[in-house]
Amino acid sequence: MRKIILPLAALGLSVLSVSAQAALPVGAKAPAFVTKGAKAGKETRFDLSAALRKGPVVLYFYPKAFTQGCTLEAHAFAEATPEFAKLGATVVGMSGDDLPTLKKFSTEECRDKFAVAIASPKVIKDYDVALKVDGLPDGLTQRVSYVIGQNGKVVMVHSDSDYRDHVKLTMAAVKKLAR
Repeated sequence: MRKIILPLAALGLSVLSVSAQAALPVGAKAPAFVTKGAKAGKETRFDLSAALRKGPVVLYFYPKAFTQGCTLEAHAFAEATPEFAKLGATVVGMSGDDLPTLKKFSTEECRDKFAVAIASPKVIKDYDVALKVDGLPDGLTQRVSYVIGQNGKVVMVHSDSDYRDHVKLTMAAVKKLAR
């Protein structure tokens, strides 16, 4: 048990030294996917194509639920979700966590405001967000935020292990789209 806990506890520190590079540049077509997730503790289905028919999507990847940075990022997105909604945008967090963990995280840390969904190995590969750090398990994602326009194209990318600017920068991109 200790062999698992120590690397995960160190996640917040080790991720800071990882230089995250998102493979999808602005203007790229965002890969479509359908996955399971949770909102307000209930299982849900997230279909990127269906969400884009309603408006832009803020798709943010985070390494692991209930770690310090991911919890703080979820709180920040939860606080901003009503403003994103007023602008017609859907927010969804993505990680390699399992469904029971996402159900709990969606209530406790996302405060029932937005969905979190399973980033399958294919989604992680398609968005090139795999976090590879010695001592950490496979299936973790880098901290990368995308804003995807209704046309399915990436309009903004922010790749940084520090959670603090993700909400501010995605909000600015959504506001620009709304103009």
